[in-house]
Amino acid sequence: MKILLPLLALLLDTFARAATITYDFNITWVTANPDGTFPRPVIGINGQWPIPHITATVGDQVVVNVLNQLGNQSTSLHFHGLYMNGSTHMDGPAGVTQCRIAPGQTFKYDFKIDQPGTYWYHSHDAGQYPDGLRGALIINDPNSPYKDEYDGEFVLTLSDWYHEQIANLMKGFMSVTNPTGAEPVPKAALMNDTQNLTTLVEPGKTYMFRVINMGALAGQYLWFEGHTMRIVEVDGIYTEAAEANMIYLTAAQRYSVLVTTKNDTSSNFAYVASMDEDLFDQVPEGLNSNVTGWLVYDDAAEKPEPTLIDAFEPFDDFTLVPTDGEEILDKVDYSFSLDAKMDNLGDGANYAFFNDITYVRPNIPTLYTALSTDLSATNASIYGTHTHSKVLRKNDVVEIILNNDDPGKHPFHLHGHAFQTVVRSAELAGPYVANETFPKVPMRRDTIMVNPNGNIVLRFRADNPGIWLFHCHIEWHVASGLVATMVEAPLELQSSLRIPEDHLAACRAQGIATEGNAVGNTIDLFDLTGENAPPLPLPAGFTPRGIVALVFSCLSAFLGIGVVAWYGAGEIGDKKAAEKAKEGRVTEVVVGGEQKKEELR
Repeated sequence: MKILLPLLALLLDTFARAATITYDFNITWVTANPDGTFPRPVIGINGQWPIPHITATVGDQVVVNVLNQLGNQSTSLHFHGLYMNGSTHMDGPAGVTQCRIAPGQTFKYDFKIDQPGTYWYHSHDAGQYPDGLRGALIINDPNSPYKDEYDGEFVLTLSDWYHEQIANLMKGFMSVTNPTGAEPVPKAALMNDTQNLTTLVEPGKTYMFRVINMGALAGQYLWFEGHTMRIVEVDGIYTEAAEANMIYLTAAQRYSVLVTTKNDTSSNFAYVASMDEDLFDQVPEGLNSNVTGWLVYDDAAEKPEPTLIDAFEPFDDFTLVPTDGEEILDKVDYSFSLDAKMDNLGDGANYAFFNDITYVRPNIPTLYTALSTDLSATNASIYGTHTHSKVLRKNDVVEIILNNDDPGKHPFHLHGHAFQTVVRSAELAGPYVANETFPKVPMRRDTIMVNPNGNIVLRFRADNPGIWLFHCHIEWHVASGLVATMVEAPLELQSSLRIPEDHLAACRAQGIATEGNAVGNTIDLFDLTGENAPPLPLPAGFTPRGIVALVFSCLSAFLGIGVVAWYGAGEIGDKKAAEKAKEGRVTEVVVGGEQKKEELR
């Protein structure tokens, strides 16, 4: 009884504080110029950009009413890092847990908050969020283990920024003219969707900075000059406090860090975020990969230029220890490997693959297949040949062994869960060979970077029935297919989940089925005739280098034909002009492209 009474008091306290937080989002195009060099259309909410933060407290119910008034694009919203326990239909990825929200349509997200921390929300449709549809999502925790250790908090978002709209960039990226798969390089880095940010601070205080990388491609290094950070949370998981001079955030990662200010107010101090140029195929001349803010003790004092550093030496997040002390899940029920690589298909474009499968969105949302196929929902094949679906049994301990067969860094994100990171190899370590010593209490988060040609091993308990994507969070790689699907406890979903009418209406308005297998076949669930599919493989012997040579050969051929045609037309023109000149009708002729005077005869 003595144990139960405090628990009951805590539950009653949480219930008493719980509220329903409602946001009405009218999604439209607006114009913005965050780096001060190029005004462009961006996706705003309620006529404004940057878009608003979503803020709630543990125990709250959050309602987001969406109206898509973009006119020329569909959309959806994903609430990145929220587990959506019991609410997988509110997770947001289009074609997975819902249909796209077409222009003119409305859609309601309605979910309970049962976890604290630093998150963000963004479009999960057609690579759209780098056009501006991404913002902070902050869940306050009255019972935070660090609530008495800071005096105030700031939200600090980091992002890369493009001048051209993503739909146009995507056409060039997924094209035979880009056979190596070089990702578009950003034009600038941003802090809080601007540059030259100032943060007013008081001496002798401690502030919590909630840092979010909302970028499409670039990881970011972050450091505060003259100040040390104490890491206390990553991706919603409280950690034992760890001091750091520099941290590294992949796209989609979050950190909460405590920064204690100095007692002396005579100087201001720069803090800097620097895009990781290792992720850029080429670094354009003149690109400034850095963006600077200042801790401002005295607004009248100079804001100094940041000091040059010799090397990037960020804190190793693998060494973080969660405060809850959750030990390694040592009895694995289901282990599988995902081998990531990039390669070309028959259209000449570069695609991303897990185990030689490049993800293609099914004809109907995967969740609706799971809900409408009875016992067959446990058979992975009904979800489509190209969704790379893994069916998970409830409460099984699942292990993902990811081998990166690519020379680039990749940040991998799992929807619906935070995973234990039990192995992360060094660069160039090759495939996992099961000779590692596991940490007793592994670091947990929902997004983790695998090193170039390295490997990671992740574990989680399948205790959250739903449809959850596992994918690289470089947005260009989502588009090129580096995605797998976790179908978790589908039979339990059938008995516990009902899809709201407005969600079904969004599908009907677009002529999309809401029952059956991946193609909407309700008669023969194993007949996938007409499924969405990638291009056919390249003919044997083709390589990216060969495609480049072929493309340039074709271009050279077309240019050559054009030159011959132009030169031939010029020859004909020269002869005709010369004949007319002899007849005395002209005083100038063109010979070999040069004008020459002719005397009248």
